[in-house]
Amino acid sequence: MSAELRITLAGAERVVAAGTTAGEALEADGRTVIAARVNGEARDLAHPLAEGDAVEPIEISSDEGRAIVRHSTAHVMAQAVQELFPEAKLGIGPPVENGFYYDFDVEQAFHPDDLKRVEKRMREIVKQGQLFSRRAVSDDEARQELAAEPYKLELIGLKGGAADEEAVEVGAGQLTIYDNLDPKSGELQWKDLCRGPHVPSTRSIPAFKIMRSGGAYWRGSEKNPQLQRIYGTAWESRDKQDEYLKLLEEAEKRDHRKLGAELDLFSFPPELGSGLPIFHPKGGIIRKEMEDYMRRRQAEAGYEFVNTPHITKSALFETSGHLPWYAEDMFPAFELEGIEYRVKPMNCPMHNLIFRARGRSYRELPLRLCEFGSVYRYEKSGVVHGLTRVRGMTQDDAHIYTTREQMADEIKSLLRFVLSVLRDFGLSDFYLELSTRDESDKFIGDPAEWDEATRALHQVATESGLTLVDDPGGAAFYGPKISVQAKDAIGRTWQLSTIQLDLNQPKRFGLEYQAADGSRQTPVMIHRALFGSVERFLGVLTEHYAGAFPPWLSPVQVAGIPIADAHVPYLQDVAKKLRERGIRIEVDASDDRMQKKIRNAQKSKVPFMLLAGDEDIANGAVSFRFRSGEQKNGVPVEDAIAEIVSAVERRVQV
Repeated sequence: MSAELRITLAGAERVVAAGTTAGEALEADGRTVIAARVNGEARDLAHPLAEGDAVEPIEISSDEGRAIVRHSTAHVMAQAVQELFPEAKLGIGPPVENGFYYDFDVEQAFHPDDLKRVEKRMREIVKQGQLFSRRAVSDDEARQELAAEPYKLELIGLKGGAADEEAVEVGAGQLTIYDNLDPKSGELQWKDLCRGPHVPSTRSIPAFKIMRSGGAYWRGSEKNPQLQRIYGTAWESRDKQDEYLKLLEEAEKRDHRKLGAELDLFSFPPELGSGLPIFHPKGGIIRKEMEDYMRRRQAEAGYEFVNTPHITKSALFETSGHLPWYAEDMFPAFELEGIEYRVKPMNCPMHNLIFRARGRSYRELPLRLCEFGSVYRYEKSGVVHGLTRVRGMTQDDAHIYTTREQMADEIKSLLRFVLSVLRDFGLSDFYLELSTRDESDKFIGDPAEWDEATRALHQVATESGLTLVDDPGGAAFYGPKISVQAKDAIGRTWQLSTIQLDLNQPKRFGLEYQAADGSRQTPVMIHRALFGSVERFLGVLTEHYAGAFPPWLSPVQVAGIPIADAHVPYLQDVAKKLRERGIRIEVDASDDRMQKKIRNAQKSKVPFMLLAGDEDIANGAVSFRFRSGEQKNGVPVEDAIAEIVSAVERRVQV
């Protein structure tokens, strides 16, 4: 065996002694650099190097580094739980966005005091500096060592076919177990089935916090036992963790479910069922403004409005290809007169029938069909969340039929249209995600046509000037898509508008148009959902604005506040003039004192308040108060009306 190895270290050739580990080669301290990428694969710092290896550092502050820290912290949490609750059986413990979780089978749900005990014990384990030590085992050895862990035994049987979150434990190839060892004696403290990598020792975990617990079905299926899931967060520094916790605190204040109740916008009656919201009059106003705006913009852009039913024969979704690929997300079928029907989960198959209803000419293309269509999807109860994940929704759906030659220009125009609409709603920080086909068997159609569609979307996305992020395997089963990712006021990213290119459904429905040369051609189909759904977009806007909507969207745009009862008629006259200009105003004629009326208007997040007393009436004026608390006195009524109308028409925030 050679006493030396030639390796490539961070792009430069190096000669190191045989037996050198990745950590030694990188001179890693386990604080800044906590793992290594060896020949493109993430490895522990203790990984021994071989001749020709290419080694790069994985820093704790990188996305990959944070994921390793979080996964390691999940192990520490599981160790603490089993020490405090010896009967607990282990599920899985993957890193997730901003944190980690671990599932446990325990007799009783965890109490908040239990979580405090777990976190305290975790801090003790971290302080001990226990070492993460990887060792390979055979399937039989793993089964023998983990004989008391039924869920781990099931995962061993899934090796190679596990879902993403389970793959952190088994994945494919050689099984490995990570031992947590006492740093002084080397004695085993705890172990877990895991692919790794991990940080070198528990002291490499700078900051963590247990967040909450809740129920979760094993492997996400309601047919399986319900386990108890503990969620936590972990970061590369306490400062980063504090920053995140402050963001969570702000997000909690902006929670659209809480604001929806406080502002009387919408509710989720249990009598209707999970994921089925109802909109109150004030929420209905916002929806109407959103939809009226979109109808106007779409009419100006050459869209034609259509309408389709809520139910259809199931066979329609066999033709479209949705039934084999999408059945789990549909509500169950029901039978009428011996025929199977379903409530529709999407509008595109029905729009295809509209296109096919008569002969089409190239002169009609692009044909842009749009609909505010209600659809129903069977989201699992565990993922239903307020307005942002519902079972009944209204999509601002459009399907555009073009020739091959028109395809690129139409996508380019459509992306410009989408971004201009989102900007009018007050969103401005965007990037694009391109979801494409991978090598799995969940896609239909000719790979060559997929490549053509993907190239067209990639070119348009690149020319837009926005950052483009790849999402391999994230496409719909029938074609690739661009999704617009938008950041809200506190920096969170939301997937909003989508543009999907479909070369498959037109063929399945036999769609044709007569080309200029008289031949029959198949159109290209573009799916476009600008809001995604009205419900979800309203939920996002509620959190973006923290309920303080810009005047054009506010349910009540102006509150009239009389200083005394005698001033009510004067403000009612002002209100009449504002209503004639299309402004929504309420005059508070209640018995409350003026200061309470002002507080009520501020609590309701009304953008403008018009106050009037004797002096205002004498001068034909009002005192103009803004949502911020700023006030201008003695403003002539006509000037006040003009300022309000201008703010609404310009869709500005105040």
